[in-house]
Amino acid sequence: MGALGSFTDFVGNDEAVQNLRTSIAAGRLPHSLILGGPAGAGKYTLAIMLAQALNCERQPREMWSNGQTLASFCGVCDNCVRIAESADLQPLIDAAIAAREEMRETDKKETRVLIQTHPDVLIIPPDPPQLLIKLGQVRRVITGAQRAPSQAPRKVFIFTSSSFMKEAANSLLKVLEEPPDFAHIFLLADNPGELLPTIRSRCGLVRLGAVPAEELEMVLAERRPEWKPNQRSLVARLAQGAVGKALGFDVATYSAARADALVMLRGATLEGEHTALFRMTETYRAGAEGQQKTTAMLGAMSSVLEDVLMLISGTPERLRNVDIRGELEAMAGTIDFAWIERAVRGMDQVRSGMRRNLLRSLSLDAFAEEMAGVRR
Repeated sequence: MGALGSFTDFVGNDEAVQNLRTSIAAGRLPHSLILGGPAGAGKYTLAIMLAQALNCERQPREMWSNGQTLASFCGVCDNCVRIAESADLQPLIDAAIAAREEMRETDKKETRVLIQTHPDVLIIPPDPPQLLIKLGQVRRVITGAQRAPSQAPRKVFIFTSSSFMKEAANSLLKVLEEPPDFAHIFLLADNPGELLPTIRSRCGLVRLGAVPAEELEMVLAERRPEWKPNQRSLVARLAQGAVGKALGFDVATYSAARADALVMLRGATLEGEHTALFRMTETYRAGAEGQQKTTAMLGAMSSVLEDVLMLISGTPERLRNVDIRGELEAMAGTIDFAWIERAVRGMDQVRSGMRRNLLRSLSLDAFAEEMAGVRR
């Protein structure tokens, strides 16, 4: 979910966002802040918006219904525009990694991935290949926080992950405890519990919750009009409340993977001809493409089986694959908890075989045959 034109474009968690805007307007935003919530909830987008609101040259204000003043940003001043250039983060990270690869080996070891499209806003993503926040990155933050901003009212540092190397986390404690008045540090965490207790105790915490499926459907109707209504309904539930995940969902890939998963499950749960099953598994070849295809199919199969489990357990309101409910109900009448448990173990064996480079089509055939042999 990239940076948008204004806070009103941010989907969900209205109260949390409005409280943050009120705090900025009143000059009370915590200098060290954890933004927690599931992947795709919009933590990074919100962090970029907060950085814009803190540093907007025009400092626009709005009134909330209860009379409180809300901070906003214009989106067009030099500070807003340059900060927004960091909104689409992955291409910037890819470019930084590629630039590091071109360096001499000695320089490469000392260079950490950092993103900066505005001189006073620094983005700190996990550093590859371990994908951890490293000591060199935290040292840049410590050094940067000691210097006054050069072009904006505030300096902002955004850590996009809660995965810190131990020495990096410990080094961050001092600046979190006593940040300069002009500095704000945002820590984005899918699970704030992963952070050291000593870090959490030094920060304010704002949690972003899941967006209801019905609200996500409305967002998708506006921003993905090319999708059919049943596709939007499906994606809204598969995204599990994560706006970014919903907007970036690959419907075609999931639908193809699920179709193959259903062929396999039909062959395993229904008596009769297995020709379609073997014809399907033959398309799963070796190599990276085959591995991606198999991984996608197993993920779709897990989603289908979880829905069948919901039906068996009497909680149909939690279905995600709502567009194939009839087939799921038919399947729920032929299998039980024990069968699903065996199926999950079988999928784990296929994944294990993939790691050992076994021929995927044979692994899938063996899995389906085993499941058919233990039909209820």
